[in-house]
Amino acid sequence: MKYMLLIHNQPGYADALSDTDRDALLGEVDAIMAELTKTGELVRGEALADPSQTRTVRVRDGMPAITDGPFIEAKEQFAGYLLVDCDSLERATEIAARWPDARFAAMEVRPVIHQSGPDR
Repeated sequence: MKYMLLIHNQPGYADALSDTDRDALLGEVDAIMAELTKTGELVRGEALADPSQTRTVRVRDGMPAITDGPFIEAKEQFAGYLLVDCDSLERATEIAARWPDARFAAMEVRPVIHQSGPDR
């Protein structure tokens, strides 16, 4: 089954790390990505641009209202995702728990479904 692992973090948190800590964090990400590629569980993953480059679109009374940024009342942002294909929710959760951003903010794990039902 496919699971979307949504990466949440605080903007700029990696910039505040020392070079050594940042290199270690990126090394963890590289190791997890290599493992998931080797096991065939990684489908895709991408980082997202800074929230300042975001637009939020809401349609009200048939008219689009477009604003810059997510304007969420939170310190965390949706920063990227991993799409994994693994045997269980437990395995997807295990992967999310190992992702470095889980220590700094949060990882969200959601099953991917299609119109015909859960993706298998």
